[in-house]
Amino acid sequence: MSVAEQERATYLLDAQNKALSLFEEIEQKLIRPGISEKTLSDEIHKLGQERHGIRTHWHKRVVRSGPNTLRPFEDNPPDRVIEEDDILYVDLGPVFEAWEADFGRTYVLGNDPQKQRLRDSLEPVWNAVKARFQEKPDMTGEQLYDIACEEARKAGWEHGAWLAGHLVGQFPHERIPRDKTALYITKGNDQSMATPGKDGNKRHWILEVHLHDTANKRAAFYEQLLTV
Repeated sequence: MSVAEQERATYLLDAQNKALSLFEEIEQKLIRPGISEKTLSDEIHKLGQERHGIRTHWHKRVVRSGPNTLRPFEDNPPDRVIEEDDILYVDLGPVFEAWEADFGRTYVLGNDPQKQRLRDSLEPVWNAVKARFQEKPDMTGEQLYDIACEEARKAGWEHGAWLAGHLVGQFPHERIPRDKTALYITKGNDQSMATPGKDGNKRHWILEVHLHDTANKRAAFYEQLLTV
């Protein structure tokens, strides 16, 4: 890896570490029952500005709880009050010094063992998908999507999204207008994930795990850098 590539990877990892610090503070200080998803989102925005120097998010802030966790990213479901015994996830795309992070975590309030099992399945599934990617890093986006679906089923759930990840990089990262295939880990992407970007640099990817428990009308979400 060239020095320039090492620097790019370092910047992306630094952005993710800063996002992790933000999420730790969100969990410790903000997540609680009795407030709406919008209120929590607004509080996260304020915390990010005041304590973490965040001025820009490259995608909308997403806070989903209860049955809203089943809704796709593109939806904007009605605001919902977080309950005492709830499950919720937070998905943020903060920009730190021109480098994008994309980070998502799931939280369980109360002691429901099924909700805890769903949440606790996320990281092992993510790690299993990453391990299989590392065995063949030139696989296609579609191949890795199929692996994500397979590992979700092995854990007893369904992968409940049309994608399992996407590009990330220096803000704004490479995009193809109106194309939801080529730069995503999804069905139909027959390009090798090792293909360089149009700038000639190594592409970096976010891996997403979407575990759906449709019988109980809830889902869990986990995402972070795959290729650093």
